[in-house]
Amino acid sequence: MKVIECPRDAMQGIHEFIPTELKSAYINTLLRVGFDTIDFGSFVSPKAIPQLRDTAEVLNQLQLNPSTKLLAIIANLRGARDAFNFEEIQYLGYPFSISETFQQRNTNRGIEAAWMDVQKIQEEVVSNGKELVVYFSMGFGNPYGDEWNLEIVESWAEKFNKIGVKIISLSDTVGAAVPEDIAYLFSTLGKQYPEIEFGAHFHSRPDRWKEKIDAAYQNGCRRFDSTIKGIGGCPFAKDELVGNIATENLLMYLNKQDQTTGVNTQAFGEAVLISTKVFSHL
Repeated sequence: MKVIECPRDAMQGIHEFIPTELKSAYINTLLRVGFDTIDFGSFVSPKAIPQLRDTAEVLNQLQLNPSTKLLAIIANLRGARDAFNFEEIQYLGYPFSISETFQQRNTNRGIEAAWMDVQKIQEEVVSNGKELVVYFSMGFGNPYGDEWNLEIVESWAEKFNKIGVKIISLSDTVGAAVPEDIAYLFSTLGKQYPEIEFGAHFHSRPDRWKEKIDAAYQNGCRRFDSTIKGIGGCPFAKDELVGNIATENLLMYLNKQDQTTGVNTQAFGEAVLISTKVFSHL
């Protein structure tokens, strides 16, 4: 079972700059919790995400341990090459949208251009000894009217399989996923591509998180993204109640399934306390 804590997702949309020292202290606490991976920062244009312009500085202040890996988000080859300079980073995450409109908004290029980019990124990621995590943004539908169906998602999974991507996270970007679609995709893709690890990055209203996690878990998903207190989410969701899945809820669910998460409860409690300072404006 892999729990990926995503402070990057929680922080990136906050306008008031969080001091670098506070970010580092928070992530250092998260590193002691025992998460499989921490999605800690990004190498994208500071104009696009001002909050994360200090990712390299944060990284230099982290107290790393071999049991928890680091993931950084990139949006193009230039960002990937920036990340290659840091051997501490094991994973690079690329948001590949199933929606043409969202791909344009998120990375300033269409799907076909993004596909060309990500093939080059995959080649260089492998040659630099790192691993690419591809997020299928808008993986369960979109608010723009762009074409979406289960077959489109399956076809993209096949293309990424052919270029050797080993981790794909199905992302419910605007909280649109229903349990039936979640169950179908995880059960079907898991059988078709056993060599790929399919993860879940869900956004949800507070009253729907459990049905989404349950549908994924019961159909083979063993990799889940979350954030403490469910902070963050997509600004395009058009519903202020839609945020990330709360890590405390996810851990409660997994404990009831008798799943070992490796989480140190004392360190987790300390992280929750520090989160109140990091996100004091909320």
